[in-house]
Amino acid sequence: MAMHTWFECKIRYEKTMENGMNKKVNEPYLVDALSFTEAEARIIEEMAPFISGEFTVSDIKRANYSELFPSEEEAADRWFKCKLIFITLDEKSAMEKKTSTQVLVQAADLRDAVKKLDEGMKGTMADYQIGAVSETAIMDVYPFRAEPDVKPEI
Repeated sequence: MAMHTWFECKIRYEKTMENGMNKKVNEPYLVDALSFTEAEARIIEEMAPFISGEFTVSDIKRANYSELFPSEEEAADRWFKCKLIFITLDEKSAMEKKTSTQVLVQAADLRDAVKKLDEGMKGTMADYQIGAVSETAIMDVYPFRAEPDVKPEI
């Protein structure tokens, strides 16, 4: 499995609201990139077709997600941050050890997020508990995709 480095990029621009008024917004997006520089270039490339007028990348920070569970469902239009707690047994001390990690789940609502999280975790051998699930402000996620004409080096 490929390791991802996720960056949360905030985009500031003037959005036309449903009532026709313009409003300055600052929206977060998630981008898979190797560096801050690449994250900035990728988010500009991804957003340019969707935003008419000027926009700026107002902030970029690393996002600590170990896994993403995207959904193709039309209703699944929100992203939920889920804290998972893995329970392992320390063989020397025979004590339980808890390790937490964050995953991002695309779902319609809180119940759907928990359901999709459990579905996504089905194949895991480790025991886990759901420590927290909260809706994020993330508007969209842009995973890395190789360009079709680029041949991998051998």
